[in-house]
Amino acid sequence: MTTADAGGTAKVPPGQPSPAPAGGGRPRRSVTGTRKTVAALFLLPALVLLGALVLYPIGYSVFRSFFDKSGDFTAFGNYKTMFTDDAIRTAIKNNAIWVVFAPSVATALGLIFAVLTERVRWGTAFKLIIFMPMAISMLAAGIIFRLVYESDPDRGVANAVAVSVHDTFKESSAFPQAHPGPESPLKSGGGGSFITKQPVRAGTPVMLPLLGVAPDQMPDSAAKAVEAKAEDGTVTGTTWQDFTRGKGAGKRGGVDASELGYSGIRIEAVKDGKVVASTTAAGDGTFALPKEADGAQLKFPASNFREPYNGIEWLGPALVTPSIIGSYVWMWAGFAMVLIAAGLASVPRELLEAARVDGANEWQVFRRVTVPLLAPVLAVVLVTLIINVLKIFDLVFVISPGSSKDDANVLAIQLYNSAFTDNDYGVSSAIAVLLFLLVIPVMIFNIRRLRRESRR
Repeated sequence: MTTADAGGTAKVPPGQPSPAPAGGGRPRRSVTGTRKTVAALFLLPALVLLGALVLYPIGYSVFRSFFDKSGDFTAFGNYKTMFTDDAIRTAIKNNAIWVVFAPSVATALGLIFAVLTERVRWGTAFKLIIFMPMAISMLAAGIIFRLVYESDPDRGVANAVAVSVHDTFKESSAFPQAHPGPESPLKSGGGGSFITKQPVRAGTPVMLPLLGVAPDQMPDSAAKAVEAKAEDGTVTGTTWQDFTRGKGAGKRGGVDASELGYSGIRIEAVKDGKVVASTTAAGDGTFALPKEADGAQLKFPASNFREPYNGIEWLGPALVTPSIIGSYVWMWAGFAMVLIAAGLASVPRELLEAARVDGANEWQVFRRVTVPLLAPVLAVVLVTLIINVLKIFDLVFVISPGSSKDDANVLAIQLYNSAFTDNDYGVSSAIAVLLFLLVIPVMIFNIRRLRRESRR
């Protein structure tokens, strides 16, 4: 009901809806009470910016993709080039590898970290450490991992670890370049080994000179070489670096005062193709073999001359893409962990306890209760990372060396090269359109998921 004021104007009591205007029209106000024209005026600058910075570039990229490098109309020629050019096909293949592995590995690690850190007292500190790489820019992370993957074990952390582990189980030789001289009593034994030309006899010292190892590369245990003494019933000898610096210095085949023994080198006595005795040389190069070595040939096995293990070629053509993906996971696993941990905090603990009471072990609780309840959060993380890796640029550009850049190529790098190196804006626009089309299905999935979540 309405009442009239002193001027005869109808007043609406509080809480009652306003009457419709004469003629049955609706009030020209928005839901918030703001006039629609005013709202449109306030939105106009944002719409102009949206059109200028988003819609126009998209439309112009689609338009430019139908013209070739010189500006002539080529229809779908650039798109045909995109799928026939080897460099672009490599970029598409690498992008597929990135989309499949990088988001899934980062999300899986984030899930593991989030679940495990709930059960330790220092979980917050651990989360902080794992999340810290997110504070580093892609450029800085690329420089860091370019050094981590350095091929020289003395500089690259990855190869320093690889060499340490390798040498723990299979020690490298200290004499990789050693070999007999032209007048040596040794000959090639096949497979990188050396063997004496004639059998040796007990009581007669054997001289086994070698060349090829610089004095500063000799083992620390190497001492000045001495000639072995004859011993009855024992094969004795000396093996040493038969080289003295200086023209005409020293005598070939004899031990000089400045020459070092091959400390630790292995010597085997071989009869009829079988090893009957073996030993290693002392620091001064001397060695002794039992009476079984009498009449045998002495052999330096190939293991003495094995090249030192220098690690893995992380940034070579075969491993450059997995290595760069590893650096990406190092950065973004913390991001995934934080989001998943936030979702995990909202999981009802009663459900977890009920599963344990029903007899489920921890793995079953994790697989059948925790993961299904975290499915919406996992989807958010996965979609975010997929969109992120589709346009990956910085890490690939910085980490991959010149020799492997073609093997590590991705679409964003190829777009840059086509536009600014080859000056082919038609192909670069076609690549931009392809990236846009690849993002659309992911965005549609994300929008539908958000709508389903809002209806719950």
